[in-house]
Amino acid sequence: MNTVIAFIVIFGSLVFFHELGHFIFAKRAGILCREFAIGFGPKVFAHKKGETVYTIRLLPLGGYVRMAGEDPEMTELKAGQRIGVVFNSQGEAVNLIVNGRDRFKDARIIEVEKADLEHGLTISGYEEGEEELKTYPVHREALMTEDQLSTQIAPYDRQFNSKTLPQRAMAIFAGPLFNFILAFIIFVVLAMIQGIPTNEPELGEVINEGPAVEAGLQEGDRVVSINRESMASWEEIVTVIQENPEKELTFAIDREGDQLTVPVTPSAEEAEGKTFGRIGVYSPFEHSIVGSFTYGAKEVYNWTKLIFELLGTIVTGQFSIDMLSGPVGIYVSTDTVAQSGIMNLAKWAGVLSINLGIMNLLPLPALDGGRLMFFLYEAVRGKPVDRQMEGMVHFVGFALLMLLMIVVTWNDIQRFFL
Repeated sequence: MNTVIAFIVIFGSLVFFHELGHFIFAKRAGILCREFAIGFGPKVFAHKKGETVYTIRLLPLGGYVRMAGEDPEMTELKAGQRIGVVFNSQGEAVNLIVNGRDRFKDARIIEVEKADLEHGLTISGYEEGEEELKTYPVHREALMTEDQLSTQIAPYDRQFNSKTLPQRAMAIFAGPLFNFILAFIIFVVLAMIQGIPTNEPELGEVINEGPAVEAGLQEGDRVVSINRESMASWEEIVTVIQENPEKELTFAIDREGDQLTVPVTPSAEEAEGKTFGRIGVYSPFEHSIVGSFTYGAKEVYNWTKLIFELLGTIVTGQFSIDMLSGPVGIYVSTDTVAQSGIMNLAKWAGVLSINLGIMNLLPLPALDGGRLMFFLYEAVRGKPVDRQMEGMVHFVGFALLMLLMIVVTWNDIQRFFL
């Protein structure tokens, strides 16, 4: 149950920050954001604040910000259509009722002749019982009600496609950007809490069980030499220990000015088909506020570089689909990391956040990177790609990604449970 909670909290936080990036920059550009959703499928929770509905949906496998103008949203009012209209005290239409007019006692029945709900914000028609054609102003935040569901209209200047290319690109790029920012924050906070790893030849925290504690080694001991070979860094200490599993090593240490000689026999550990030595000691740490920010930036850079190197195996032909992991694989890895403590679990969340940011920046249809590629093409070409064609490309890309997700998930199930 702890692993389930950890997985939901971590994955939910990553998705939340990703969508928060889209949401903040879309709002800054003046785009009407209809829904801020975590998850897909049926609604589990919904709360409307302002013009946005905040929802949590059943399948916690992603999220989205639904922006006005991206998809067909409302029924188009056609000539001859009879609708109910509710007006405010200024004579502006504030609710256009396509059906279910009987529930609105103050609605006036109008036979539509022409409606412009994007640019002119007017509706022309004949009011019931009258023969004179009248034109009525429509409020910028008017609702259109159909099947008891009310949707706020979106004037063209509130729609995604009305914005400048930089504004649209930033609204899309902000999602992955916020994943990198989240990872940076996590690494900085971790550095402030537990300290920054250093390369000094000293022992950090000694775990309760292991050769180090059995031999009497303590946190803060400075390793002068091992088997009379001087040690100048933590990396040198690790190398000697890993190369000598189940072989007695003689540690010469300095403990607060006292010179001690301690025999230690590393235990043998297996990893990736290799045997290496381990004594149960963490690296030394130092505390620095400024250094914590530097450490956070370095960790983001190092993990980003490593992930891109792994993606490079696709080009070199070393890539295998078995190298991919879906939600099941992430869950199993989360379970393993959770057993090593909350700090390692937090670091794992930072790594996953970077991974999510990079994956979304890949130039594949249906991903943020795919949309950014269309914007780049628009910048070079001087005009946008046909929206129907772009939508079809993203639809096909999404279908292929879902197919890949099914294959990866099945591989994870076979690998870990069958």
